[in-house]
Amino acid sequence: MTSPSPLVSPATGAARDAALVLAALTPSERGALLRDLSDVLREHTGQLVTLAQEETHLDETRLRGEVLRTCMQLDMFAEITEEGAYLDVMIDRADTEALPAPRPDVRRMLVPLGPVAVFTASNFPFAFSVLGGDTASAIAAGCPVIIKAHEGHPRLTDLTAALAAAVLPTGVLSVVHGRDAGRALVTDPVVQAVGFTGSTAGGRALFDLAAQRPDPIPFYGELGSLNPVIITPGALAARGADLVGEYIGSVTRSQGQLCTKPGLLFLPERHGLENSLHEAISAVPPAPMLGPWIAEAYSATLDDLAAHAAVRRIGAVPTGNKGTEQRAHSPSAALLTVTADDLRNHPELLRECFGPASMVVTYTSSEDLLATLRKIPGSLTATVHGEENTDEELVRNIWSTLRAGRLIWNDWPTGVAVTRAMHHGGPWPATTSPLHTSVGGTAINRWLRPIAYQNMPEALLPQALQTSNPWGVRRRTAP
Repeated sequence: MTSPSPLVSPATGAARDAALVLAALTPSERGALLRDLSDVLREHTGQLVTLAQEETHLDETRLRGEVLRTCMQLDMFAEITEEGAYLDVMIDRADTEALPAPRPDVRRMLVPLGPVAVFTASNFPFAFSVLGGDTASAIAAGCPVIIKAHEGHPRLTDLTAALAAAVLPTGVLSVVHGRDAGRALVTDPVVQAVGFTGSTAGGRALFDLAAQRPDPIPFYGELGSLNPVIITPGALAARGADLVGEYIGSVTRSQGQLCTKPGLLFLPERHGLENSLHEAISAVPPAPMLGPWIAEAYSATLDDLAAHAAVRRIGAVPTGNKGTEQRAHSPSAALLTVTADDLRNHPELLRECFGPASMVVTYTSSEDLLATLRKIPGSLTATVHGEENTDEELVRNIWSTLRAGRLIWNDWPTGVAVTRAMHHGGPWPATTSPLHTSVGGTAINRWLRPIAYQNMPEALLPQALQTSNPWGVRRRTAP
């Protein structure tokens, strides 16, 4: 067993002590905690947003909307917890006459894993941070949370955690800072699972640490995603001009710092939109990114892609660190273009460029398009803009070719609705576990494991499995 590190042991020790307390709460009591956290955010929105603006450069409207989204997530998981259906209770009563052999009494439910670690994201200082979906779903499941603060908004993290601690039992939520502390969290024997949102390189390094533990634990990482968008010939003919503005709006929303940003746009060859694309992307004013480290990485990745022999530029190219400090931290939006054939032959171009840039890929035929789509790595989303009466066969072939967690028809991937049915995951490298998601009602499943109780005396059963069902949860019972 790995020895605990002094960098995190105070937090993990408190979480270990809190785990039994939190798991013992009834569904209604746990739901009340989540509603209290939602109320805390609403009550302190102004103070939190002001500090978030200072640390992230995101505008007030965006941040206030994100606080509201975070409150909605907390309220949604309060409802899920109170309903109790997430426990997935199954009861098979004993049957002495069952064939081929008598059947014992077997009762199954999901139980919390124990303390978990959550790595917060730079681009969502509320919705994917201290009280974001990872934390909300973990507390709903009955798991204490140790937050690894993102270096992009440390003061906001501490303030949010302090406000939350006032309404939570001791040890249910704590914070650690620094990369060394983050690595120590993943290997600490108290931690039973990890949630992560961030870069592919950073996530993979932590994923490997989790797998190399003497007792490997689940690592739920949301990493990089290209989020391809396909424009069919029918859609191009019907509304190509409108799609240009919508595409540029999606690419540059929040300065392109969204995991669902469309990184690839597939257009038929000779689409006739290059001038419109050039004008639209050039009209986007530079804006500050979350921090200099992101701006520098964006400029370096984009410059590397633009220098490739198979790639041409459309519109502006960021100045990177070659201009003033302000321009270096506020790079321009940019579009690149490549043929589908060249993209297939140069897989090194299939890289996420986190920021306001995207690549237009031109295809000559349905076969050319589908052959290229087969090369695209797993994504969070895949989008098709098509015409229902003319493109159905092509679209069916596209859906069967692409690997993505959310398929979108005639819409754009940016903007992830806070609903129970939402799935925000996908095959590698979009996530480390395509079965689970960091948004939506099933996010709670990451922090649970099943236990079956066989021939257990009534008094020793958890309340959800007792015949009297004192929690009143929904159950599947076989006679």
